[in-house]
Amino acid sequence: MSDVIRLLPDHVANQIAAGEVVQRPASVVKELMENAIDAAATRISLIVKEAGKAHIQVIDNGKGMTEPDARMCFERHATSKIEKADDLFNLNTKGFRGEAMASIAAVAQVQLITKTEQDELGVRIDIEGSQVTQQQRVTAAQGTSVSVKNLFFNIPARRNFLKSQQVEFRHITDEFHRVALVHHDIHFELIHNGAEVFQLPPTNSRQRIVHIFGPKFDERLVPVEEATELVQIKGFVLKPSFAKKSRHQQFFFVNNRFIKSGFLHHAVMSAFEGLLSPNHQPGYFLYLTVPPKQLDINIHPTKTEVKFEEEHAIYAVLRAAIKHSLGQFSIAPVLDFTQDKSLDTPYKQHQAAPVTPRVSVDSSFNPFSSRKSSSAPTQTVRFDDLVPEIPAEQLIQTESNTISVSFQWANKFLIAPHQNGVVIVHQARAHERVLYESYMREWETQDAVSQTLAVPLALTLDVPSIQLLEAHKQLLFTMGFGILSIDTDTIEFDAIPDVFTAQDIPHFLQQWLTQTTHGTVHAFSQLDVMARALSKQRRIPSGRQLASHEQIELIHKLLACKEADRTPDGKLTFHVLSTRAMESFFSI
Repeated sequence: MSDVIRLLPDHVANQIAAGEVVQRPASVVKELMENAIDAAATRISLIVKEAGKAHIQVIDNGKGMTEPDARMCFERHATSKIEKADDLFNLNTKGFRGEAMASIAAVAQVQLITKTEQDELGVRIDIEGSQVTQQQRVTAAQGTSVSVKNLFFNIPARRNFLKSQQVEFRHITDEFHRVALVHHDIHFELIHNGAEVFQLPPTNSRQRIVHIFGPKFDERLVPVEEATELVQIKGFVLKPSFAKKSRHQQFFFVNNRFIKSGFLHHAVMSAFEGLLSPNHQPGYFLYLTVPPKQLDINIHPTKTEVKFEEEHAIYAVLRAAIKHSLGQFSIAPVLDFTQDKSLDTPYKQHQAAPVTPRVSVDSSFNPFSSRKSSSAPTQTVRFDDLVPEIPAEQLIQTESNTISVSFQWANKFLIAPHQNGVVIVHQARAHERVLYESYMREWETQDAVSQTLAVPLALTLDVPSIQLLEAHKQLLFTMGFGILSIDTDTIEFDAIPDVFTAQDIPHFLQQWLTQTTHGTVHAFSQLDVMARALSKQRRIPSGRQLASHEQIELIHKLLACKEADRTPDGKLTFHVLSTRAMESFFSI
């Protein structure tokens, strides 16, 4: 019997390793940005084209590499991060395996340009499918530039498994966030297809979060801080009122490394117990520091899974720290550092009793007189001495507009006493107006809430409908849809707006597509068309019985609308039958 076990060629072994390290363009972004950070860079630029499928480039101003190091970095298990096995338990760098560059070079066309501070010239190396095609000395700035083109060019099956550009770029953005959030002292920029997406100057951790997620996040953050011999915890949790059904705003960092930990997530959920709505997830940005010897990160090639030596103790400390911060938040006032101090009451007036102001009045003043007498008498009076004239018929009603009682007629109309008579409300149309203004307010402020689907929802439509949805995909993102992929006749969602169930989506999209194709009266924007279609679909149907408190709440919400008297389509929502009209009716 002949021998059957043999060594694999290097290029085959590299492609197998690449399958573990390089799973998609975002994996390349992660490895290259982490290398730049390990090189002590203070400025890192990420340039991407076609969501990384065509081109990925990371430029840094770090230490750079000598020519021998530049050539050696493409060999498997070649690294400057560790020298012996014991170093695995005292890691202070992002990388340590020595597989990233070799894996990337095995499945892409890579160009490396690097220069150290001491060298007069840099070195350029072109490598394709693990084979060096060019190596030469070039003029370059200090630092390193790595360009990766045509990812998976030599593995067509792997390239075909990549998702749409929207999905792949979202994964790249996630990796960019994970690196930029923890290294807030580094200047980062992200450019996609020539357009600037992020420009993040060096700052503190709170401002870095605000720069990435928007200025509204500043008021949502609750600081968390705890220091023990076992672990140091810093960071922020989001206020419970801003919890969402998705888990996109959850970040754990251990020793400046992003990790995923269901165990620590459970500690956070336990701290929020009783404060969240059902099925909602808290947002958090938590930075943990533990002694390297008590942490094992050599578990998975992506290095996002770790093992703590004292995980139960860390669980308890994290849970207690968050509960303490939430307790402080519930009783402590918010400090407004931008308050205008000139508007503060002087300290000496804090205990002063109020005094009725007085005003001087010239009782003989005549504006039609040609001249005024300089000796005209004046008198001083108090404000409350001036008695206003009472008109014969009061034009403005001053009674309260609050409605406290209502009843339903024919399960279609709501009737309630009003300050001017009786108000009759069409319940379905009223609810349509309330929903319309609510959706427009959420979408214009980009506060729409999404729910992530456990199983993606795929819809098959005709080609024009798919093209129309693709043309308005930014609008769908604004509403809370998450698009996984768009093909010739299929669109796949991995998240939908919180107001929907998966069964509602086909009918809603068909209704919106019909209105968009044939035109809608007064549709000034696509958001308006979407809001009209959604409010008409989700409104309370005629014939539904409402409880007393539901009736009153609906009437109050309707009267608080900007255009309460009409539906978005211009139909009457309510009518006030005045007392005078009723008296006129009974006088016949």
